[in-house]
Amino acid sequence: MKIGFSLGAIAATMIAVASPIAAQSTSTNKVADKSDWSVFTENNSSECWAVSLPKETVNTRDGRVVAVRRGEILLFVTYQPKSGVNGQVSFTGGYPFAKGSTVTMAIDNTSFELFTDGGEWAWAAKADDAKILAAMKRGAKAVLSARSARGTKTQDTFSLSGVTAAIEDAEKRCK
Repeated sequence: MKIGFSLGAIAATMIAVASPIAAQSTSTNKVADKSDWSVFTENNSSECWAVSLPKETVNTRDGRVVAVRRGEILLFVTYQPKSGVNGQVSFTGGYPFAKGSTVTMAIDNTSFELFTDGGEWAWAAKADDAKILAAMKRGAKAVLSARSARGTKTQDTFSLSGVTAAIEDAEKRCK
């Protein structure tokens, strides 16, 4: 099952995550900061998520580091209990993923595969969400590797500092 956010909620999340000062004046759905992760609620707490920006991003083409334009790069853990979504892991890379490609998520010595749909989003298989969440709670960083529709390889490194508190907070807030 794919998560469905309203366009306004995504825009508010991106603004709020990208700029904590702007978030305070433009977003009303950010409810907590937990180290490198933030917690948001939407629709009277029927949708909740923990989200983080990468600490490091490397883009390569033909083995060389290249500068590329990308949109927002975010890692999410989402709760929408009324839709049966409880701890869904998703990632937006800020560009359309290569058709038929997957995203590799490495946490310490364990790797997981997220599927793409040709757009800018990747999701863990529902059966993998709990395993990924357990690894995230134990780990120090998550490295997501992907390939864009233009052939650029990307590697985004997310800190997992605060992820346990953010996940627990989002889950507790969501009705």
